[in-house]
Amino acid sequence: MSNENLSPEQVLAVNGESFFWAKRFLGPKMGKDAARLYSFCRILDDMADGDIVNGPKRLEVIYSELGNGNFNSDPVLTNFKPLFDDYNLPADVVLALIDGLLDDQRVPVLIDNEEDLLRYAYKVAGTVGLMMCNVLRCNDYSAKRHAIDLGIAMQLTNIARDVLEDAQMGRRYIPGNWINNMTPSEIIDASNDPNSEESKMVVAAIKRILGLAEVFYRSGHKGLSYLPFRAHLSISVAAKVYRQIGIQLENSGLNWYDGRHSTTKLRKFICTFKATFNLLTRLSLKKKSHNTSLHSKLEGLPFVG
Repeated sequence: MSNENLSPEQVLAVNGESFFWAKRFLGPKMGKDAARLYSFCRILDDMADGDIVNGPKRLEVIYSELGNGNFNSDPVLTNFKPLFDDYNLPADVVLALIDGLLDDQRVPVLIDNEEDLLRYAYKVAGTVGLMMCNVLRCNDYSAKRHAIDLGIAMQLTNIARDVLEDAQMGRRYIPGNWINNMTPSEIIDASNDPNSEESKMVVAAIKRILGLAEVFYRSGHKGLSYLPFRAHLSISVAAKVYRQIGIQLENSGLNWYDGRHSTTKLRKFICTFKATFNLLTRLSLKKKSHNTSLHSKLEGLPFVG
């Protein structure tokens, strides 16, 4: 069944394992509205991927009409207009998200350099962090900068985990100038020979992406204290569970050719315990300023600067 025909809670449960786990710490109202936002973003993603009938065409219409303030051009916009109204979601941020999703459909997807990688991660995930700030009733401008960074970190983890799967769909998010501009087909070939120089190049690139993710996770963590207490705990849990995927990938020797990694329930409990313990740093975190150099490659995007 299409995500468009499921309730927001069902969409989150089926598609967002890490976030579904963390949602329980938000409380009923905030948890429900966070699920509404996740569902909206997921349906847009499904449209872009063609998992919904006429999805790409509908998404282009949404992109065009939302820019004009028209919420009646598609049932998805109409259904989620109350979410926009309740939390004053910024249209330019949603448009940036859709722009990133549409970029994914221009196969082959070939990221050229680190700047392109970070701008893509901002569009498809940093934007979600910005909108989640609104839903969590956090409108501090500094908090939004950190929210961008946490979204970018999670997307970088996704990219590191899914190198082979993405290549099989004609997508290469590893910057080409890191791996001699290998094509998706060449990455697939390299997966069949882990000892080849090409496979070793991919390993080095994944390690570099995970290292970059760590920089953004640290910045994202510094912004958690701006959130209400329960939201701080929930987002901290989600971040730690997601970050654990990268840790497991590294601990496996970066065996990117063996398929994607996921976290066990035990690991989720451990991450939850660590997130709870980290609440002790809540007050000190607020004294940490945002490192503006992290956004040097994001110029011109909403809430950057």
